[in-house]
Amino acid sequence: MPVQKVTKDNFQRLVVASEKPVLLDFWATWCGPCRMIAPIVEQIASEREDIVVGKINVDEEMELAIQFGVSSIPTLIVMKGGAVAATAVGYRPKADIEKLLDL
Repeated sequence: MPVQKVTKDNFQRLVVASEKPVLLDFWATWCGPCRMIAPIVEQIASEREDIVVGKINVDEEMELAIQFGVSSIPTLIVMKGGAVAATAVGYRPKADIEKLLDL
């Protein structure tokens, strides 16, 4: 499944109402580590049909960043049943991200 662009307008539908776990990638265009982790996040999205992967640009969606207390990026948050199940801040290798999804 392709990576979804998550905004405050589609957050309820794509994340909260999702029957699958959702991996959210909070990022910005100017963030070097965000650019390093992006291909990994996209690879996970293409490999796993059992999850939804969404990207949230913190510069465009400041309300969502504030709602989740994002103060450093990249921040990865796994949502299950509309609630936060796991969080990781900073660059992570693929294996670490996949472990977050399996919690």
